[in-house]
Amino acid sequence: MSTDYTLDSYTLHSSTDLQLLSALHNDGYSRYQNHAILVAHDSTARNARNVLTRTRLEKSRAQRIVWLLEELNIPYEIKTFKRKADMTAPNELKKIQPLGKSPVITITTPNCPEPLVLAESAVIIEYLCTHFGGEKLIPQRYAAGKQGQVGGETEAWMRYQYFMHYTEGSLTPFLVMKVVMNSVRNAPVPFFIKPVTRMIASKVEGAFINPNIHTHLAFLEDQIKTAPGGGPFLCGDQITSADIQLSYSVIAALSRQPSLRSQYPGVAAYADRLQAIESYKRGVAKIERIEGTFTASL
Repeated sequence: MSTDYTLDSYTLHSSTDLQLLSALHNDGYSRYQNHAILVAHDSTARNARNVLTRTRLEKSRAQRIVWLLEELNIPYEIKTFKRKADMTAPNELKKIQPLGKSPVITITTPNCPEPLVLAESAVIIEYLCTHFGGEKLIPQRYAAGKQGQVGGETEAWMRYQYFMHYTEGSLTPFLVMKVVMNSVRNAPVPFFIKPVTRMIASKVEGAFINPNIHTHLAFLEDQIKTAPGGGPFLCGDQITSADIQLSYSVIAALSRQPSLRSQYPGVAAYADRLQAIESYKRGVAKIERIEGTFTASL
């Protein structure tokens, strides 16, 4: 799908007669005021007059959605909120969405009287793939002659379904816990308290967090090796939205602890393959132009 982009600030809404919105979510659907800072207009027939606004908290897993938008050639604008010095969400964001979470996608289309706001990465990914030409990122569901049958699904589709939910439900919580324990270890406390905080962090990591992270990385190492058709992606020889969903957590984990690359070479090679994809690199470049730098962090 060929896409022509016209970039400007606050001007395209007059020519497209659309209200351009960015929003923050409240674990569902909501409507907020205009915070648009960058506009992209898609001249293709399929997406004509559909405008998407992508809200992200800097240094967050919201980067996955930027990659997906680039992969599908969907026009979008970005509204970024910067974290405070303590790495929490800014008050500006929390005034709109108390949890201070991202990403959020706002879709403005002539078919809807009000903008549609989607929250949660898996929901956003599945919705965009369904409505914006993402069929190529979803494996064939049923094996030949088994349409609609229980157990008739292909291995690729079953993997796709699993990993779309595995990332945030199973893997990422342990990676986030490790970040939290690192903050506890380096907390600005009186010197006589530091040995206590460091001991607590080390005990929790050693007894609970690190073993679980290694369990998950070993699991992923095996899943990559046994992918349908030999891979090289989770569900076979083509990238799927499940790879996009998993990407950030794996890349961030290896970035924070480079020694994991030698322990799990299959996972490391998989992460390198994802980062070599052109749409991934375009997404990173766009964030670098806006924020000045990009780092995969949790």
